[in-house]
Amino acid sequence: MPESLDRTDVRLLRLLQQDGRISNAALAEAAHLSPATCHRRTQALFESGAVRGVRAIVDPPSVGRSVLVIVGVVLDRSTPESFGDFERAITALDFVIDCHLVAGEFDYFLKIRAADMPDFNRIHGTDLLGLPGVRQTRTCFVMKEVVDNAPLAF
Repeated sequence: MPESLDRTDVRLLRLLQQDGRISNAALAEAAHLSPATCHRRTQALFESGAVRGVRAIVDPPSVGRSVLVIVGVVLDRSTPESFGDFERAITALDFVIDCHLVAGEFDYFLKIRAADMPDFNRIHGTDLLGLPGVRQTRTCFVMKEVVDNAPLAF
């Protein structure tokens, strides 16, 4: 646990990860705080950056994005410029839900949501292979999501 977070902060973070829409009154009760203290401490967590935001978890199949694909990307050069060009381009693609620069065999891992196989085939051929500096991609289709977006443990 970082020194800047005390036990109460950690308790608030755990509760907010379970339910980001919890009311201040319910959060205060669960954290054993007064509502005013709870609000002040929660605001401080947002202001410090410990909490970056709160959002809904959307069920992908219910919005037509049933296929989850992990794509490893190798760039043709390992330079700050090529990484920057790739990263600027990838942020414009709305089907990419995660992009991570990694060490090892690949330069990046992408997590992509697609409607179906033809949709991903179009994405791959039209969008991914046309990204700046892409030399190679390797695709893995997710068969089952065992753990997804689990709360941070601390």
